[in-house]
Amino acid sequence: MKQPEAHYTIITPSGGFEEMPTLKETLAYTTSQNGYIWADYVDPTAELLEELMPALGIHPLSIEDCINRDQLPKLDLFPNYSFLIFNTFEETPEELLSHELDLFIGENFVVTAGFRRKDNQPLLTGLRELLERQREVVRQGPSYLLHQVLDKTVDDKLGVIENIEEALEANEDAILAEPLEFDYSSLMQSRRALQVMRRSLFHEREVVNKLIRRDSPFITEKALVYFRDIYDHLSKYYEVAEASREQVTDLMEIHLSLINNSMAETANRTNAIMRRLTLITTIFMPLTLIAGIGGMSEFTMMVGQENWGIAYFVLLVGMAVIGLINYRLLLRMERDANEDVKKLQIKK
Repeated sequence: MKQPEAHYTIITPSGGFEEMPTLKETLAYTTSQNGYIWADYVDPTAELLEELMPALGIHPLSIEDCINRDQLPKLDLFPNYSFLIFNTFEETPEELLSHELDLFIGENFVVTAGFRRKDNQPLLTGLRELLERQREVVRQGPSYLLHQVLDKTVDDKLGVIENIEEALEANEDAILAEPLEFDYSSLMQSRRALQVMRRSLFHEREVVNKLIRRDSPFITEKALVYFRDIYDHLSKYYEVAEASREQVTDLMEIHLSLINNSMAETANRTNAIMRRLTLITTIFMPLTLIAGIGGMSEFTMMVGQENWGIAYFVLLVGMAVIGLINYRLLLRMERDANEDVKKLQIKK
C-alpha cells in the first residue's frame, strides 16, 4: 500500500521556501510572520486531509471530493477558500488515464492534493524545481502559486496531444498503404483518448473562465492576465482535440471506402473470370454435342465407309463456323449490354 505524504512549505515575501514538519507549526509561523502556506499531499487519506478542516476551515464535502478520484474538473466557492479540480493525463500502452488534481486557494494558503500515477510518480513531479526558478513570481501571493501549478498541469497536456496527432498520422499512412492489413485497435485507442481529453479540457476551460470573471475573490486583479494565458492554451488544446476527433471519423470513412473499393475490384475480377468461362462454355457446348454425335459409329454408317474422310472434314469445318458464329454473337450481346448500362448512368 502506498504511504501518504504531506509537505508543508512557507513561502516568504522574499521568495524563500521554508519547510515545516507539521501543519500546526506552519500556521504558527505564518501567524507571527508574513508569508503564506503551501501544503502538498500525495496519496492522502481522509484522516490526513481532515486536519485541514479546523486549521483552514475546509468543508467536509471538499475533503470527500479529494478522496473520490472520479470527479470532473470544477470550481466550488466557499467563504474562506475556493476549491478547484483539474485533471492530469498519463499515457499507457493500453489507454490514456486521467488523474484528479485537487487544489484549494485561500487568502494565505494554497493546498494541492493528488494520488500517484500508475507509474508511481506524483502528479506534480518537477513542480518544486519549477517554483524554485520562479521565486520572484511565486512570492507575490497564493494567486501566482496557483497559476504556476495550473500552468504546469496544462502545459503537460501538450505532449499528450502531440503524441495522439502523431499516432493519427501513422494510422493514416497505414490505411493508405495497406487498408486490408490495417489494425483498427490503434485508431479506436486514439478515439477513446480524445474522448477523455475533450471531456477534461471542456470543463477545465469553464473553470478558468470563472476564475477570470473573478468568481473567486482569492484571485488578485494583477494575476488575471496569467490565468487568461491558461485559458488560451486550454481553448487551443480543446480545438485540436475536436479536430483530431473529426480526423478519426474521416480515417474510418476512408478505410471503409478503401475496403469497399478493394472488394469491388475483387468482385469485378471474379465477374470477368466468370464471363470468360461462360463465353468458353457457351462456344464449346454445341461443338461438344456435334463432336459427340460425329464421333459415334452411326455417323460413319450414314455417310458410308468410303466417304468418311470428306465427311469428317466437313464436320470440322461446320464446327469451326458454328463456334465463330457463337463467339461473334456473344461479343455483340456483351457490347449491347455495356451500352445500355452507360445510357442508364447518363440518365441518372
